[in-house]
Amino acid sequence: MSDSSILPPARLRTEAELARDALSTPVLSRAAGLARWAGPATRVDAGGGLVEEQLPAAAAELGLTGDDAAACVSEAWRVAVDTGLVGIVDEEEGTVAAGAELALLTGGSPRDVLEVWLAALETVIGDVSVPDLGGLVDAIAEGEGSGELDLENLDWDPEAEADFLDGVLGNLYLLTVGAEGPEGAPVPLPALAASVIVPDDMPEPTDDVLQQVSDAMMRLDDQFRELEPVGLVEYHPVDEALMADADEEPAAPVDDTDVSRYGMVRLTPLGLYGLRARLLEAGFQAPAVGDLADKGADALLDGTAVFPPAAAHAETEQWLARREPLASARELLAAARGTDEGAPLRRLRCQQALSLVGASAEPALREVLADPELGGLARVWLAEHGAADVPPPSEALIFWLTIDTVAAQLAAEGNSEELRSLVEGLARQHSGFFDTAWRVDHPATADVLEAMGRLHPDKKIAKEARKAAFKARSQHGG
Repeated sequence: MSDSSILPPARLRTEAELARDALSTPVLSRAAGLARWAGPATRVDAGGGLVEEQLPAAAAELGLTGDDAAACVSEAWRVAVDTGLVGIVDEEEGTVAAGAELALLTGGSPRDVLEVWLAALETVIGDVSVPDLGGLVDAIAEGEGSGELDLENLDWDPEAEADFLDGVLGNLYLLTVGAEGPEGAPVPLPALAASVIVPDDMPEPTDDVLQQVSDAMMRLDDQFRELEPVGLVEYHPVDEALMADADEEPAAPVDDTDVSRYGMVRLTPLGLYGLRARLLEAGFQAPAVGDLADKGADALLDGTAVFPPAAAHAETEQWLARREPLASARELLAAARGTDEGAPLRRLRCQQALSLVGASAEPALREVLADPELGGLARVWLAEHGAADVPPPSEALIFWLTIDTVAAQLAAEGNSEELRSLVEGLARQHSGFFDTAWRVDHPATADVLEAMGRLHPDKKIAKEARKAAFKARSQHGG
């Protein structure tokens, strides 16, 4: 994923909803609880962590019991310090006091709350990239004589581990924002691991690559278990039976076809917000639906050109909601004109946007009936809305609109199956289509005819299309 590419837009919930979600996450609510509990008698060690003898009282304050209570307290305290909910008053004495950020959780704006949560998220993501603490302690002990930490002995590359997790989270973000629904579907853990390990040009993974995917799944299983309490993901963990020794009998019959046994992860709405913030911080272009609502129609049509259909629909709805129908229709039509390479796709997006405008936009469509670039789509709109007295299109206009439509589909979808069907239908319905099509005065005529020759499965018709494309280029001196 290049930081220069524009990512699909994220459909975010309101900041008020996200802030409520953030306050209810176990990690932030525990950190806030410890910040309110801490007082003059609270002591921290040289690293800023709670001294060991105070862990039981802190666990009791949070209502935590069991073997992992101390670890949960330590994480919550680390988050409280890192986010500014707690401040170190005197490092030598180890005294603390409530930090300035604590008041923001109750008296700040939703944006303030989310800023605190984002800081908590960074702490947790940083923590999950650290290997097992037992191994880390051993590595530190082995390095004490030299004064250096032997990372090679630990078999841990901090930068590579962080990059791997960032890659996984980036792919999860792309799968979520690219989904047709408002929230992405759960993603199987094997597929997510494979997306960052298996090379794109490898038709079948080798045994070595499959082993790497399996190892990555186990790492991700641990990491997603730790990322769930901060509200980043909803996670269904790997079935414990899969990690049992091969010679052990399973406790109960298992269904080998149940993909959920291998782990399923879904990015939460709060997690979507958090990962987008991290991508923006890293320099990526990560738009959100609604970013174009206060901009002109030219920005809307150009911006949604690269959006998936559902996101383009949602963005256009928000844009239209702020405007009067007739004025918005006129603005859209004016922005759709042009002979540049992006113009056909702008007109397609314009046509899709106008389908959301009511009958009150009719005068704007009638005004452009004689326009050579807009007259075709205007007739389509008027016919779909049952308008009377719509003049029939000339043959030249029909062919121009056909070329324009195929050019837009090529830009939007590439060589898709839908476009292949459209091309076959055009050649079948219009006898002698290519004899006329090459004469169409449209900047994309030759490119469209070449694409038709490439996409049509009938070799004879494909050859006709290529010959027509050659004539079109010769006509325009191309």
